[in-house]
Amino acid sequence: MKILVVRFSSIGDIVLTSAVVRCLKEQLPNSEIHFLTKSAFRSVVEHNPNIDKVITIDSSIKEVTSELKQEKYDHIVDLHNNLRTRSLALRLRRPTTKFPKLNWEKWKLVKFKKNSMPDVHVVDRYFEAVQGLGVKPDGKKGDFAIPEPDVVDVKSIFRIEPRGFIALVIGAKFGTKQLPIEKLVELIDLSKEPIVLIGGPDDRKLGEEILNKIDHPNTFNSCGDYSILGSASILKQSRVVVANDTGMMHIAACFDVPIVSIWGNTVPELGMYPYRPYDDSSYSIHEVKGLN
Repeated sequence: MKILVVRFSSIGDIVLTSAVVRCLKEQLPNSEIHFLTKSAFRSVVEHNPNIDKVITIDSSIKEVTSELKQEKYDHIVDLHNNLRTRSLALRLRRPTTKFPKLNWEKWKLVKFKKNSMPDVHVVDRYFEAVQGLGVKPDGKKGDFAIPEPDVVDVKSIFRIEPRGFIALVIGAKFGTKQLPIEKLVELIDLSKEPIVLIGGPDDRKLGEEILNKIDHPNTFNSCGDYSILGSASILKQSRVVVANDTGMMHIAACFDVPIVSIWGNTVPELGMYPYRPYDDSSYSIHEVKGLN
C-alpha cells in the first residue's frame, strides 16, 4: 500500500506527525510511506526511517502535482487540512482522509478563552485520519532522528558533560509565545548548572543580550550556530529542557529528557503540549500571564 502523508508546516506540527507515520509503517505490512512538506522543513523528516520518500514544495502544490499523479497513491493522509491540501486531493483524485482541525474551537479559546476543545492531544486527532485504515496509536512518543554528522560534541565545544546542563530554548515564532528577556535573565541567574541557549539565527542577538545581562559564567549562546538537527542534538544531551511553546519543545518531547514547558498567549488546552502518552510526569506546564 502506497500512502502519501501531507503536512506542510511548521516544525512542531511536522514532528507531531511522526507517531502516525511510525504506526502506518509498522501496522500496514509492506506499506510505502511518502511525506509531502515544504522545502524549508525537509530536514525535520528526511532522516525518519519510517518514511520512504520525502517530496517538497517551495510555495505551490503545482510544483509537484505531476510527480504525485505518477505515484498513483492508494491513500492520502491529510494532516494539514487546509484549502491547499484539499485542492491537492481533488487534483490527485485518490482516497483521502483528514484530521479534524477545529479552527473555530481554537479561535474561540485563544480569542475569548471559551474552551470547547476536546480534551485530547492533537496527535490523537491526527490518528483519526488513519483509523479507517485500521491504524491505532501505539502509546509511544514521537520520533526525531539525528544523523551522526549533526551530533554536537558538547564536551569538546562547551566543555560541559552530557546530562550535566540545562538547554534553554529562548526564541519563538511569535513574541507573545516568548518569555521576556528579563524573565530569561532571572531564570538563568537562579540556576547553578551550565546552560546552553538554543535558537535560530534570528535569536542570536537576543542570546547576546542575555549574556550581557546575566551573572552566570557557564552560559553559552548557541543560537544560529547549528541547524535544527544540531540544536536537537544539544537538547537530547541535556539534563532538562526549558522551552516556550515551540517546535523545539516538540522535538525535545521525542527524547528521554524532562521538559519545562512555558506558555504565553497559546494554551495547553489547544492540545499541543509535549506528546508523551502515559508519561505526563516527565514534563511540567507553566502558563505565564501578560504575554498576549
